[in-house]
Amino acid sequence: MSKRVGIVGAAVTPFKAKWYEKTYYELAQMATADALQDAGLTIDQVDGVFYGIYNDIFQRAAIPEHPLQGIIGLQNKFGIRISNGGATGAYTMSAAHAYLAAGRFKIALVLGVEKATDVFDFQSMSATPETIKTIGWSGDSFFEQKLGWTAADSYAEVVLAYMDDHPGDLKPEVTAQISSLLSQQVRTNEFAQRRYDQVTPEEVMNSRTVVYPFKELEICVYSEGAAALLMAEEETARAISRLTGKPVIWVTGVGESNEHSFAGKNQKLMSRIMSDHIAAHQAYAMAGIKDPLHAIDVVEAHDAFVHQLGITMAEMGFVPLGRANDLIEEGIMTPGGEVLVNPCGGLIYSGHAVGASNVMSAWSARRELISRGLRRALIHGTGSTIAQYGVAMVLEHD
Repeated sequence: MSKRVGIVGAAVTPFKAKWYEKTYYELAQMATADALQDAGLTIDQVDGVFYGIYNDIFQRAAIPEHPLQGIIGLQNKFGIRISNGGATGAYTMSAAHAYLAAGRFKIALVLGVEKATDVFDFQSMSATPETIKTIGWSGDSFFEQKLGWTAADSYAEVVLAYMDDHPGDLKPEVTAQISSLLSQQVRTNEFAQRRYDQVTPEEVMNSRTVVYPFKELEICVYSEGAAALLMAEEETARAISRLTGKPVIWVTGVGESNEHSFAGKNQKLMSRIMSDHIAAHQAYAMAGIKDPLHAIDVVEAHDAFVHQLGITMAEMGFVPLGRANDLIEEGIMTPGGEVLVNPCGGLIYSGHAVGASNVMSAWSARRELISRGLRRALIHGTGSTIAQYGVAMVLEHD
């Protein structure tokens, strides 16, 4: 019989466009130390670590996790790295949950870290082109890269197919309002990369087009930073809670799905993000949720692009497919609406330190559940070309 698993500690470093003064070793140390302090634990009490590190090239190492093991104090203990594109952090939490639920460990560390701009392009004298090129190595190396594959045009393929199937949905004024709302919410996140970048819907709509239909203020920003969780099986989690006085946030539902994706023979239904749909409904079934809109209080969705966020919310059952506009027009995610979506500011305003991003989302959801006295949250991660990977996780406050 599987064991119940909960989150007993969490921490994030500030997310920045560039951490000039810190290596990814130091960012990992910072997040680990702060999470241990939050949980009232010492590193020797931790049985193993699950690393979420997306991109080898960012870190300039084929095994970027190997120096971290001793640096964080877990020498001679279990360590495994997870890499699933943008969904890396969510998959890392899922793996840790599985080991704890199986009784392999009592306490596990989930550590996401990314140093995305330790690269440089000497033509533009900036990191941006090289960072985008490095992310491009996530695409198919025989066909997609040769055509200039980027994450933005990959997700745009899905969005444009969705808009073909649902004309009139994802209206520009709606996606602009969502971005503006996220920019207001990020003010409460002291670790966010763009904490003070508040924008109006008009400013979003007037920002330049990056890849149609995405405007500059509707897409995530690359980041550097780290995030950590301490997760424990039930008996241990309750003991830690008694010592710290902090409630356990239980993981009650988990789901994952990877869609078909291969250049030249694409069998994916392009107008859908089935990975999100399947993962979310697996998590709901495990958690006993039948109506997510009325059962879930907080959603921390992976918003690589605002349009993808709208489709994802539909795939996860918060609005019907073809009616993502309802998120704004029916007030579902507006202040005082039925669900609080991305209170941290999302990846667009908090920042997207890829391996750490979904772990940061769990940190934020835990904080909201505790501070607001709410019941349930949903964490979501997506990643890879044409939104291939999807992960969903239900968190519950006792």
